[in-house]
Amino acid sequence: MRFRAYYKHYHLMLLPGIALMIVFHVVPMLGIAIAFQDFKIGRGVWGSQWIGFENFTYMFQIHDSAVIFYNTAFISLMKMIAHLIVPLVFAILLNEVRIRSVKRWVQTIVYVPHFLSWVILASVISDMLSLNGIVNQLVKALGFDPVMFLASNRWFPAIIVGSDIWKEFGFAAIIYLAALAGINPNLYEAAEMDGASRIKQLIYVTLPSLMPTVVLLATLSIGNILNAGFDQIFNLYNPLVYSSGDIIDTYVYRVGLVQAQYGFATAVGLMKSLVGFIMIVLSYRIAYKYANYRIF
Repeated sequence: MRFRAYYKHYHLMLLPGIALMIVFHVVPMLGIAIAFQDFKIGRGVWGSQWIGFENFTYMFQIHDSAVIFYNTAFISLMKMIAHLIVPLVFAILLNEVRIRSVKRWVQTIVYVPHFLSWVILASVISDMLSLNGIVNQLVKALGFDPVMFLASNRWFPAIIVGSDIWKEFGFAAIIYLAALAGINPNLYEAAEMDGASRIKQLIYVTLPSLMPTVVLLATLSIGNILNAGFDQIFNLYNPLVYSSGDIIDTYVYRVGLVQAQYGFATAVGLMKSLVGFIMIVLSYRIAYKYANYRIF
């Protein structure tokens, strides 16, 4: 009894957080009923006509669905791969810097974009890639014609992935830097005594020691396969690049809030949530099996 009484204070501390979670996360889940209705905002949830799975059937019949699901999966996959490789390479290179002041300055500079919103960064990127921007000025100086980067379906996915990496790779490298700091120095000393060069130490000591972290991050990222970054794409895209840049989240926003097709937009969002839930469960099972990681 004393043991239970000891923890009641912690349970009381949790109550405000639990209450907020119920109000803002659990109660709104009742809104998924709209996905099965021909929802009319004037009639409300109880007055709108129930149509069963017609919204879902329509979703799989139109061409837009295939486009947005492909764009979402493709952009997310490219981001996942890049977010594994670029921070890893950067962390390894930064770890080799022996001058602490330089190391701190580099870390500070690459961390800054993470704390800026996409509203600000999208404005910067748009100015840089405009017809009169610094990038096209360089293109014209090299003798080529200027390119409308943000209006090109060829360039837009690459810009999305590249700008996201530029924003996040410095902050994402923190995990790898922590893993590098945890490597036993005796391993490097033993490798050096055996005549291993810095490259061989990297190949046979550093990379194998980082593999558990890489595997863990890779498996956990599977759960975000349908999260391509609404804020980023919404602030950068336009109707000219819908075929290569429109993702599920931006499509739901445009169809639901702009075109007022609430039931259909809810059905698309619900389908994304179901697939995302399955991928999250799968990723955590894989992480437990291959990286011995679990949260429960």
